[in-house]
Amino acid sequence: MAPHDPGSLTTLVPWAAALLLALGVERALALPEICTQCPGSVQNLSKVAFYCKTTRELMLHARCCLNQKGTILGLDLQNCSLEDPGPNFHQAHTTVIIDLQANPLKGDLANTFRGFTQLQTLILPQHVNCPGGINAWNTITSYIDNQICQGQKNLCNNTGDPEMCPENGSCVPDGPGLLQCVCADGFHGYKCMRQGSFSLLMFFGILGATTLSVSILLWATQRRKAKTS
Repeated sequence: MAPHDPGSLTTLVPWAAALLLALGVERALALPEICTQCPGSVQNLSKVAFYCKTTRELMLHARCCLNQKGTILGLDLQNCSLEDPGPNFHQAHTTVIIDLQANPLKGDLANTFRGFTQLQTLILPQHVNCPGGINAWNTITSYIDNQICQGQKNLCNNTGDPEMCPENGSCVPDGPGLLQCVCADGFHGYKCMRQGSFSLLMFFGILGATTLSVSILLWATQRRKAKTS
């Protein structure tokens, strides 16, 4: 019997482990629609592929870079003939890097990235402006074929306006160039000026009483018309 080469076994073990891990994750994950919105897979030389391959415990699946929990951290939709990112785009709100270059994108993308608070690198066609403009990014670099928006700023730290949010509210980032004011615990309503919990019972009571009053009024009006006719 020929002796086994210990070196070959040592080489095979990592490959086998990686294969089993990939198969296990593939079965466990149901890919979000955004990952298969565009045919093909992430290009080997793309920035999304580089990020995914150089970050531990991340794997490429279709057009996405996912962690073991299935969270999308990278999205490569370059050269997909997209005029807009589509209705499933918000599935990628957890991404760190997105590549949308080589697409005929149209319109203002500002609200498209609402909620994308983790986004740090955005690659766009050269004719498309970075959402939020220069105030939303640390650097914006234009090339012949694309434009790269790098390092999303926290506008809550850069507004310089202490009255941006009311006294009982706090500023929270909401994507490139976007922010929102969130009421502190125990406050609600216009400018967070109302204190105490919001009473659903009172709300539905008022709504029900109003609906009943309108119904009675309409019934009386219809009955009066019926008598006169």
